Amino acid sequence: MKLLKPIFLLAILLLISCNNDDTECCANPEPQANLIVKLKFDPNQERLNNLGQPASIPSGNAAQTPTISRMSANYIEFAPNAFTGLGEGEIIFEGSKTTEGGTEAIDFQDAIFAGNNDVFLSIPLNQITPGDYNWVRVSLAYQEGDIDLLVNGVDYTGTLASFVGFNTYISSFNINGSTFTVNENKLQGFWAFEALGFTSQGQAPPGATTVPNPLFDSSPIPQGSCVVTGQFENGLTLTGNETEDVVVTLSFSINNSFEWTEVNTDGKYEPEAGEQVVDMGLRGLIPMVD
Repeated sequence: MKLLKPIFLLAILLLISCNNDDTECCANPEPQANLIVKLKFDPNQERLNNLGQPASIPSGNAAQTPTISRMSANYIEFAPNAFTGLGEGEIIFEGSKTTEGGTEAIDFQDAIFAGNNDVFLSIPLNQITPGDYNWVRVSLAYQEGDIDLLVNGVDYTGTLASFVGFNTYISSFNINGSTFTVNENKLQGFWAFEALGFTSQGQAPPGATTVPNPLFDSSPIPQGSCVVTGQFENGLTLTGNETEDVVVTLSFSINNSFEWTEVNTDGKYEPEAGEQVVDMGLRGLIPMVD
C-alpha cells in the first residue's frame, strides 16, 4: 500500500483533532459586546443655564438655534451618583492633549468628530467597570454648524466653528474651503466664521460659554472646562456579562444656543452693526440608553 501524502495525512489529523471534545480549535469565538456612544443635536430639547435650570434669553441679547453638522468631545465619564467628583467615576474616553502651544491643551489636529445621530465612540464593554451609573459628564471640545446673519439688509447663512474646550492647540483648520492658520493655544470661546468667502474670527468673553451642570452643588466643575453633565432617566447598569452591544445616545440641546448682544433689536445677528457673540455653549445633556 502506498504511503499517504503528507498533506492528506495532515488533513486527517486536523479532522480528528477537531472532533475531540477537549479542544476548541473549531469553535467559533463569541462576538464581543461593545459600548457604542452616539451624538444627537436636539433643537427642541430644553434650554438650560449653568445650573441645569430652564433659561430664557437675557434682556439685550438675542439667540438662534444653529444647524450643527459635527461635534467633538475630549472626555466622557460615567458617574454612579450625584456626589461622585469629577474624575472619580468611570472614565470611558479621553482625547489627545499636547503642550505644543505651551500649557496643556486639547490637540485639535487629533480630535474625533461625529455628526448628528452618528457614532462617536465604540469600545469593548469588558474594558468598563461593571456597576450602576446615573450620570454622564462630557467635556466638549468643538462644534461646527450653520447660522443665519443679516448683512446690509440681506439674509445670509454662514458656518460657525466654536472651540468650547478649556484650552485648544490649533495649528490650522478649514471651513468651507477657507483655511484658518493659528499655531497657538486658544481658550474656551474662540470662534471662526465663513460665509460666501468672507471670514472672521474672535473670542467670546471668559466664562460666557454656558456649561449646564445640574450637580453644581454636589459635584462642581472647574470654570472653563466645558464639562456638560446629564442624568440617565432610568440609570445605566453594566453587569460585565453583556453579550449584545449597549448603545448610549448623548442628546445635546442646541435650543437657541448661539447668542449675541443686540445693537439693532430685530432678533437677527448683524456682525457689521457691532453685535458680539457672547455664548455658543450647548444648553443641556440627556443621555439615553437605546
